Amino acid sequence: MKKWILGGLAVIAAATGVGYATLDDDQRALLANLPTDRNVLFWSVEQRDAAFRAMDALPVLAETRTIEAGGDPYPLPEGLPLEMDFDLDAYFASQRTSALVILHDGKIVLERYGLGFDKDGKWTSFSVAKSLTSTMVGAALQDGAIESIDDPVTKYIVGLEGSPYEDVSIKQLLTMTSGVRWNEDYTDPQSDVAQFNDHRAENGLDVTVSYMRQLPREAPAGEKWVYKTGETNLIGVLVSEATGKPLAEYLSEKIWKPFGMQQDATWLLGATGHEISGCCIQAATRDMARFGLFVLQDGVAGGERVVPRGWFAEATVKSADIGAPGKGYGYQWWTYDDGAYAAQGIFGQGIFIDPARKLVIASNSNWPTATDADGVGAERERFYQAVRDAVDRRAGPIMEARAGADAAE
Repeated sequence: MKKWILGGLAVIAAATGVGYATLDDDQRALLANLPTDRNVLFWSVEQRDAAFRAMDALPVLAETRTIEAGGDPYPLPEGLPLEMDFDLDAYFASQRTSALVILHDGKIVLERYGLGFDKDGKWTSFSVAKSLTSTMVGAALQDGAIESIDDPVTKYIVGLEGSPYEDVSIKQLLTMTSGVRWNEDYTDPQSDVAQFNDHRAENGLDVTVSYMRQLPREAPAGEKWVYKTGETNLIGVLVSEATGKPLAEYLSEKIWKPFGMQQDATWLLGATGHEISGCCIQAATRDMARFGLFVLQDGVAGGERVVPRGWFAEATVKSADIGAPGKGYGYQWWTYDDGAYAAQGIFGQGIFIDPARKLVIASNSNWPTATDADGVGAERERFYQAVRDAVDRRAGPIMEARAGADAAE
């Protein structure tokens, strides 16, 4: 165990550009908690604190592919600080927040870090990656590599013929309405989401395709919504097969470079070399906020249209009923009936976007549990609303001033 920890520390130190001897006591204590097994869902809080900022350097995890950034970062100027009626200290403590970046009208109105993390670090996205993966479907449509999201997935993915996915469309994968049975219980070691990353692929097949093709059908395609990380991994395979490019390379080409992300990011790979597209992009929180701006700008980067016009208007509205009042699911986006939408990942990762208010909230955390078992998800929803209320209070005097100027004319 001691030998592995020292080796892991050397890897992390190299990855972060520092030597072990230069680390302070807190940093050494943090790195000493790096996990020695692959099962992220069952790491301790201390192990997650250490690992979530260094997933792409952990020897126990798979290899990664770099998402290269461009030369000139998209500017994020400082705006007037947001005045909120919310106890931010208490919120950071209960959420175990590592990073929070709030943009209003393209300007930073609140930026804060915790857990020893900072703006120069990269934190794992978990399922926030799903929304980036679905955006690559839009890019492939724009490029003509995918003809239609109504196409069957078997048109692009070899190995699903004869499986329950034979009658499933790309759109049904995007909306998680395939009707194929899946268990996403993060507390169950025997669930699909806990087991499928350790699956051994059949000869010649991608590991995700090999696992998913054996699952049974539980409902007709298009009739039942069930959250399935495995299906987002299939979407990633589909985009790579359609475009002939690794997903990380395609994301770099279409968004990361031309939009002006500041730092390279990384994407964890599965056992057969495809990106684990339902999870695990390691990126700076500021760059995730920039992705939110890219979405708000309807998918234009470097002056070029990346996705079809109106793609995000279609992708970010309710396509599937998830059984929660006022909410739904779009193309790998969680939707709100009031027009907002969000990318979300376990343990508190998120990008919340409110187009009407020109608002982006990017955050990273290490919740005590993977999901909302302790009420942290509901608390985050209250925080989102508090931010929106603060934006509205700020807008009130501005709108009154504009109305007065119009009346004077």
